[in-house]
Amino acid sequence: MINANLDAKEKNILAPEEITAKDVTKTYLRWHFANEIPHSFERYLAPSLLYAMMPILRKLYKDEDQLRAAYKRQLLFFNTQLSWGGGVITGLMSSMEQERAKEVVNGEEVTMTDDLMYNTKAGLMGALAGIGDSIDSGTVQYIFIAIAVPWAQMGSPIGALFPFVAFALYQVLLGVFFARSAFKTGKNATGVMHSAGIQTVIEMLSILGMFMMGILAGNYVKVSSSLEFAISGRPFVLQETLDKIMPGMLPLAVVLGVYFYYIKKGLKVTRALVGLTLILIVLAGIGIL
Repeated sequence: MINANLDAKEKNILAPEEITAKDVTKTYLRWHFANEIPHSFERYLAPSLLYAMMPILRKLYKDEDQLRAAYKRQLLFFNTQLSWGGGVITGLMSSMEQERAKEVVNGEEVTMTDDLMYNTKAGLMGALAGIGDSIDSGTVQYIFIAIAVPWAQMGSPIGALFPFVAFALYQVLLGVFFARSAFKTGKNATGVMHSAGIQTVIEMLSILGMFMMGILAGNYVKVSSSLEFAISGRPFVLQETLDKIMPGMLPLAVVLGVYFYYIKKGLKVTRALVGLTLILIVLAGIGIL
């Protein structure tokens, strides 16, 4: 701990530099582009968070012991979603580390303790990951895909590129926004994220995501039956009957079948694709599809 009786000259040497919005943006971008590179089972994404925080920590802690302690503090187990969790937490940690550095240099009682910082991260990383996965992976990316599918069907390369470019740009901008907002909000960021208004927006977006997935399945999963036969001299076409009962019943059955397979067997995509292909080939061979 730095002595509380440091003279003015020593305090000036060890005084933390001011953290700017540009620093916070740089911190998030370092996190964003290093996110999965040092992923390990021991610390998960903590090395990425430390890499992101290093420029800010160097500006805040001029004492080598304090800097090493800050590195260790940000290297504890950490795992969250890229933009929602990563954006909020990088901004919040920057704010909390800045407050701690000021307390240390001024010889004040350290309120931003190691436990407080880690408990803040631990409390937010799971909750924000769930929110981010639901909205980004479960809603927004499908909106971009739905926009691009008609272009792809017309043979335009934009149809293939648009979802990737738009989604990547969206996540970068969203993460920077969250990082800056959390830095400004500081300790109150947790309360903001759990406010009734934010929760209502999240619930609405989750419902929208379910609608988008249903629309995509209904419009772009093409499965129909070719089965027809005569009953009492009158033709019976199975697909026409299914369309009268519920249009899109077969595509829905295929999507639900794959979904329940994933629920029971896990996300084994290749096995699901091979199995589904074989089933469809057999059904087509015997004249049902």
